[in-house]
Amino acid sequence: MLMLINHTVYDGRMDKLKSFFAGIPRSDRDHFAARCGTTAAFLRNVIYGQRKAGEKLCVAIERESGGVVTRRDLRPDDWHLIWPELAEPMKEEA
Repeated sequence: MLMLINHTVYDGRMDKLKSFFAGIPRSDRDHFAARCGTTAAFLRNVIYGQRKAGEKLCVAIERESGGVVTRRDLRPDDWHLIWPELAEPMKEEA
């Protein structure tokens, strides 16, 4: 489902990050963002599709969220190109 928020199309891809971030008490959101090497404002931009999370930020969010939000969640279109080691290994035919 697409929604228009502040003249930006929100496609819901970052729902996992949005839900996780909303679950952090407001007073702790800046600290979470700082541990990820960014700001709470930038994370909101990522959530609403105004910015894309870079590779280092994706790794940091995955680490700081304890794996709740993964690199696959944050880069659904190209995670397999950036982190091929995350792709499931091809099964050998018997």
